[in-house]
Amino acid sequence: MNCGPNAIRTDTVGTTGLLAVERKESRDVIGYCGLIDTGRGATGEPEIAFELLKRSQRRGYATEASLAVLEWARSSGYERLWATVWDWNTASRRVLAKIGFTETDRKEVDPVRGTTLFVTLRL
Repeated sequence: MNCGPNAIRTDTVGTTGLLAVERKESRDVIGYCGLIDTGRGATGEPEIAFELLKRSQRRGYATEASLAVLEWARSSGYERLWATVWDWNTASRRVLAKIGFTETDRKEVDPVRGTTLFVTLRL
């Protein structure tokens, strides 16, 4: 992975958007990670989002990419981020906990898919 202080390059402060997650050696795109403004959060509080190809999961890439996005968010002036995750998605819940998010709410929004957890992180 190509994550570090200069891994995310943008000229616009306070931007949101999804970024490609690439393997450093091959430059293969293996997923995305970034900040999105869905309109569901408070003004100025974007949601962190990430998803990796199945073959790239369980290798620490989501954690590494998410940490780079957190640093980008801090340097862009955001004070708080949030995320949603299905309660059964243990891997994503683990990534969010590892990078410092804490559960703040639970909603049964879908009788088929289950409960959605809301997590937040003060930067």
